[in-house]
Formats: sequence, C-alpha cells, structure tokens
Amino acid sequence: MNKNIKVAIGCLIAGGALLGLSTNLAKYAGTVGLTPLAFVFWSISGAAFILLVISLLRRQPPPLTRRSLEYYAVAALVSVAGSNLIFFSAIPQVGASFVALIISLPPLLTYLGALLLKMERFSPMRAAGVAAALSGAGVLAANKLGAPNASVFWIIVALCGPVLLAIGNLYRTLRWPTGASPSALAPGMLIAAAIQLGMLGLLPHFSLTLPREDPLALIVSMGLIVLQSFVFAGQFQVLFLLQKAGGPVLLSLLGSTAALFAVPIAIFFQAEAPPEGLLWGAGLIALGVTLVTLGGLKNKQAL
Repeated sequence: MNKNIKVAIGCLIAGGALLGLSTNLAKYAGTVGLTPLAFVFWSISGAAFILLVISLLRRQPPPLTRRSLEYYAVAALVSVAGSNLIFFSAIPQVGASFVALIISLPPLLTYLGALLLKMERFSPMRAAGVAAALSGAGVLAANKLGAPNASVFWIIVALCGPVLLAIGNLYRTLRWPTGASPSALAPGMLIAAAIQLGMLGLLPHFSLTLPREDPLALIVSMGLIVLQSFVFAGQFQVLFLLQKAGGPVLLSLLGSTAALFAVPIAIFFQAEAPPEGLLWGAGLIALGVTLVTLGGLKNKQAL
C-alpha cells in the first residue's frame, strides 16, 4: 500500500476520533455554564499555543508572508471559527450525536467542487462512496426534522456548518503556501481563528467570560478548556497532515469518521437517545468511507 495512503488512513481514524470527542465535550461544557463562544475561543487559543510551541521546537515557525497571512485568515474563518461556533452553538439545541452526524455531509460538496476545479479525476467508486455517506447523513437528518420537538431553525443553522467545512477543504488545498509544512500552518490558522473569535467577543451580547459564581463550575470549566485545547491541537495537526497526504476529498470524510466515534459516546456516556435511523445511517456512512478510501488508493496506484 502506498505510504501516503497509509498515513492518510491513520490520520482519518485519529482525526475522526478526536473530532467525535470534541463534539461531546462541547455538549458537556454547556451543562456547566460555558457559552459556546467562550468555550471555542479559550480552547482554540490553548490549542494555538500548544501547536506554536511544537512548531518552534521543530524549528518550523508559521511563515509570515502575504500569502500565508491570507491563508491563515480565510482558512481560520471557514474551517475553525465559523464552523465550530455554528456546531457548538447548535449542540445544546439538537444534540451532540446529530451534529456529529451532519459533519459527515461535506464529502459531496467537496467532491463536486474538486471535480469542477479539476483537482480530482472522476472515479465511479469514489462517487458511489460520497453518495453513500451523504445518503446516510440524509437518513439521519430527515428523521431529526420529523421529530415532534425538532427545532427547524437550529437544524438549518447546523446544516450551514458542513458548507463551510467543504469550502475550507478546497481552499486549504488550492492556496497551500509553497514549501510550508503542516506543523507550521496549523498554529498560524488557529492563532487567526482565536483573533477572529476574540473580536466577536467584543460585540454586544457576546461574552468570553467563564462562569465565576460557582467555584466548582469554574474549576470544571477550566479543566474542560484544557482538555479541549489538547483535543483541538491534535485534531488540527492531523487535519493538515491528512490534507497533505490524502487530498481534499479524503479529508472531507473526517466528519463521517467522527460520527462513528461521536454517536456511541453521546449515547452511552451522555445518555442521549439514539437518533432515528441510526443503523441505516451509520451503515451507509461507513460504506461511503470505505469506498472513497479504496477509490483513492486505486487512483494512486493508477498514476
């Protein structure tokens, strides 16, 4: 098996596990009084610091050229600040398992975009895999919309997140600064995201403060932020490695893989009711991941 494919598959599994854990931590954070903005801002800031230290120790500091600064700003907005704020805000309303499952939607948009931009050759196997993953997520979303207490507004808001993720998948590949390593770009993107979220926190009706009334809630909140910081650091480091090794379409399956980890965590550890259509939806998502991965391996071998 091609070395890059081995790396990509390993990164896909690791990144999916971290992303699945992240969505569940976000739900738990809401129960101790942490607002979505505060949780995302402080966690992203912590992850940026961790990755910056690592990049400096490796002597691979984030490049500060005009191209790289544009890259950080745009990638941070669509891939980190915007998408995570949407998802973390929607989790208390629609549940961690549902959000984890709709993060599996970007493959179709990413694959279509990659075809239009001639970044990918058409592959029947990969197209079938994308369709399967999308169908699985569609089954789950349709059942969620049909629930008697469904919040249509928050379901629609949550569905905007995958669009941003798909845009980010394509943008990061197209505009990757020449010669830059994944270790150098990841902290630059997270620093830009922290700045964007911090500026949002200065607006009226937004706050970055932690719950201070209850000392125990404050301690728990800080512990969650530290844990989420390390999860984000690993998640975005893996994301850039996967982007480099597997390309935008394989990267877009990160959300589908995350769903396979996040949903069991939400059901067994957070006592969420299993989403309607879980068996069919999860089965189609798993099939999609397999077909796209095998299709990518076949394409690599044909080159």
